[in-house]
Amino acid sequence: MDKRLLDILVCPLCQSQLHLDTNKHELICKADRLAYPIRDDVPVMLVDEARSMTADEIV
Repeated sequence: MDKRLLDILVCPLCQSQLHLDTNKHELICKADRLAYPIRDDVPVMLVDEARSMTADEIV
């Protein structure tokens, strides 16, 4: 993922900064405990498509 794109993307729910998980191909919102998928190098920034994360997954 392009670093410039990552710098401007924010969580659509709470507007907080997202963190890239390269292993799972997801953008992580720690505040909302959501993981947004990246499909074909395109982030899917829809809350309905996001995966809920457990407290153990968030580092």
